[in-house]
Amino acid sequence: MTEELDALSKNCTWDLVDLSLDKSVGGCKWVFKIKTQSDRSIERYKARLVAKGFTQAYGVDYKETFILVARLSSIRTLLAVAASHQWKLFQMDVKNVFLNGDLSEEVYMQPPPSLSHPPEKVCRFCRVLYGLKQASRAWFAKFNSTVSRLSCSISSYDFALFLHCTAKGTILLILYVDDMIITSDDLSGIHELKDFLSQNFEIKDLGHLSYFLGLEITSSDDGFYLTQANLVYFIVTHLDISYVVHQMSQFMSASQSTHYAVVLHILRYLKDTLFYSLHFSAQSPLTLRAYSDADWVGDPTNHRSTTSYCFLLGSSLISWRSKKQSVVACSSTEVEYRAFADTTSELLLLRWLLQDLGVSISSATLSIVTVGVLFRLLVMMSSTNGPNT
Repeated sequence: MTEELDALSKNCTWDLVDLSLDKSVGGCKWVFKIKTQSDRSIERYKARLVAKGFTQAYGVDYKETFILVARLSSIRTLLAVAASHQWKLFQMDVKNVFLNGDLSEEVYMQPPPSLSHPPEKVCRFCRVLYGLKQASRAWFAKFNSTVSRLSCSISSYDFALFLHCTAKGTILLILYVDDMIITSDDLSGIHELKDFLSQNFEIKDLGHLSYFLGLEITSSDDGFYLTQANLVYFIVTHLDISYVVHQMSQFMSASQSTHYAVVLHILRYLKDTLFYSLHFSAQSPLTLRAYSDADWVGDPTNHRSTTSYCFLLGSSLISWRSKKQSVVACSSTEVEYRAFADTTSELLLLRWLLQDLGVSISSATLSIVTVGVLFRLLVMMSSTNGPNT
């Protein structure tokens, strides 16, 4: 707790002032957490002072709250590209990340009980504190404005992917809240970027990438291996359970014994495949392939169908999805066509993302199940034109 209060004081998070008559004041509380390493051993005990943001009023104490974080498919794509080019992956962590954000609104809080203060004083925030509605958004805005001073640009297809061009190449940085991955063939440029970030934020350099978002990344001569370290993120590395997890999640509020039996079966399967991993090959060519499929009226309650697709960059699996369609289809061809449209949208996004990563994809292979979709598409193309036709 003392360490946390020292960090708050160092960042000049608040000033002790008299409360304005027309302003409301919120509370705060302490949150305690045990942070573990990839082998489940205890790294350290954390105490965090959190504002009670649920008492904030929209339009008065905060406005926008949306934050941009990296897409998981973008992270896997970055790993696949780095493996193919045999680039080194580095990881950095920002300490007390939300305390770096600047606050534009006037927000007040009762001082924490462990802080000595005059009885009539309250805390007026100068910077963001954990728990405030706008905390994550303010941090991202601060990071974005900081790296822009180094002439870093943002990818148009993942706003959490930053590109820094140097004389020797392009440095890629992907951000997920306070965790970042950096890779490039320009090692000296990476060190300069690290030094720049360390001058502006309190950074913990974690060296080579090994543990990220509950995932273990193992480097070898033939690429990277992505394995699971946390059950919460199993869906991130296990394409094979995406469909069944999607099906079972629909019954979370009204489950029965049959659903419980299926969940136990999933857990037994995961136990047997616990050490299976995704492989991002260093020898595989960077060609993009997509596979699309869908069932028809798979849900007997509302007669909706489920779209599924997956994408491979070379032999590396980078993106997949299993999701129920939003409307009731009138035929199996319509179901496949809607799945084809969703897959094509993801295909275009990944293709443009790869261009930002320095990989030129002239063509991509899309495999679908029925020829009815192609026939319908050809009929539509003969009578309509679009900007990308």
